[in-house]
Amino acid sequence: MSYFLWIEDFDGCEVKATASDVLSEITPDAVNCSDKEELKRYLKSENLFLELSLQDGLEFIKNRLEEIDYIILDINLVPYLEDDPINSCLKSILSEFHNYSAQENESLLKQRERIKALCSDAQLKENGGYYLFTQLIVEKGFPKQHILFCSNHGDTTTSIQDTFKSAKIALPPIYKKSDKEVNEWVKSCYENPYSRLRRGIIEGCKYLKDYLENLPEEKLNFNNFIKNTEKQVNLADMHDYLDVLENFLPLREPSDKAALYKLFIRTLAHEWEAADFIKGEAWIMKCTRNWITHNSTLFNELDEKILAYLFIINMRVMFSFDEVAQPYEEILLDLFKEDDLSVAIFKNQIADQLFPLSKAYLDLKNLVLNERKNKNNNVHDGFYFNELANNLQQSNSSLKNDKQLFSKLLYQMFWLTTSNPFISTGYKRNLLEIKFWDFNYAEKPYLFELARHIYSRSFS
Repeated sequence: MSYFLWIEDFDGCEVKATASDVLSEITPDAVNCSDKEELKRYLKSENLFLELSLQDGLEFIKNRLEEIDYIILDINLVPYLEDDPINSCLKSILSEFHNYSAQENESLLKQRERIKALCSDAQLKENGGYYLFTQLIVEKGFPKQHILFCSNHGDTTTSIQDTFKSAKIALPPIYKKSDKEVNEWVKSCYENPYSRLRRGIIEGCKYLKDYLENLPEEKLNFNNFIKNTEKQVNLADMHDYLDVLENFLPLREPSDKAALYKLFIRTLAHEWEAADFIKGEAWIMKCTRNWITHNSTLFNELDEKILAYLFIINMRVMFSFDEVAQPYEEILLDLFKEDDLSVAIFKNQIADQLFPLSKAYLDLKNLVLNERKNKNNNVHDGFYFNELANNLQQSNSSLKNDKQLFSKLLYQMFWLTTSNPFISTGYKRNLLEIKFWDFNYAEKPYLFELARHIYSRSFS
């Protein structure tokens, strides 16, 4: 999901109908709220922030803009709610555009009366959306493509049109709340893969920085993969690492995402250079680090899904925190919703151990054996899945540049480092078989969610 700020005073509008017009595609339950305060509380729980006046909207923009990805703007906005104190944000607008200045020794009551008189100016209300728009674009550098003007009478208000014209700013499209374009825009932004990826990474880094606050340094799981104590990291190092990742992806979606995504993965995996005692899912990150370092073209066509997958894996093995799937992981896993397995189907897969591990393993083993027939390929054999994949990548084989193959191997590595192979003699002692340890993917909630979401990408 993407996070929204909606600035709307509902002046003359029925709350349920307006909420339905604007948000029904992404949160149908919003129409059950009977008044705007109840709606505000409900939307906050959905990471959709509602502000009900010009001054509250401006305060959010000045102080909390990093919390959201898109903005829905009403045009005509009440300056402030009746019982609210007047804040500095509104006073700055009155000072700049309506000749307000504080009077020496003026009582708070007289100050409020004077401000109230200034706020009764119809032009202030009619231009509320303009003030917010210019604050966003000019002062904050917020991309205008992430802003939707949405007003039931904006297209007939000459004041807002004249204001944009006199400021030599192109008037953005203004839709009525009932226009189908409004719901379509909101739905499209809410589901935008780039925005979801970026928001999931930001929220993940915030969560983990909070997690570090109460973590003893000796409990930092990442150091368990580094034998050389001189190369081990401290909590300050990890905090800086998370800061870099949190601010890596810009709000505006770049035209060349592929180059940015490759650089992000290089940054994400760089810390694994120091790791020399690798086990379990950590192999996914160690291989990613090795491959992007020595064959970066392999990562030229990354999509949002594999970035989300590698981010989730990386943070889980680095920090080894709560077994419950975290909200940021749910945001990232939503990127897989078109091809994930339902809860019921995946539970049946677990009960019957119906995972095609043998096929995935033998497919890779046969690739390696076939490539070994050509001695110029310099491919080494191996037993473990990650070993086979890494040996193939470090060879001279033409397969080492197969982006689709190695992307799939990174997904499969999750399964084949949890359900490891072993050699069994079975009932016939002269016959050796490779089997796989049973692993309970329902044992931990986050494992269950991750596994069912990446299943189709792993074994399609």
